[in-house]
Amino acid sequence: MSRYKLIPLFFCLLIIFFTTASPLFSLGRREKNNMIRITGVVRLVGNEPFTEIVISGPEREWHIAPDEVHKLHDLQHKTVTVEAVEVITVLRFANGFPAGERYTLDRIRVISVEED
Repeated sequence: MSRYKLIPLFFCLLIIFFTTASPLFSLGRREKNNMIRITGVVRLVGNEPFTEIVISGPEREWHIAPDEVHKLHDLQHKTVTVEAVEVITVLRFANGFPAGERYTLDRIRVISVEED
């Protein structure tokens, strides 16, 4: 191919790449840099082998980051107060429409544990 035919082909491929990859940039995480304090019940949800530990609060459930699960594993069915960083992940359907948000707690510090 001549050099002059490759330049338009390159620009066409570049345009196709940016139009198809643009939704990928919106799949990132939003992280609040401030620590939040949450009080809720530690529960185990899901089916084996895909179980997760969550804290159920009055307005929502917070999933626990995989690196932090060991801190709450022995506190199931107890009411805890924790301080943590809240990470919000925007969930999307396959067609790109929003499907809600997933709230995850990272860098957890247990403040208090109450027996139920």
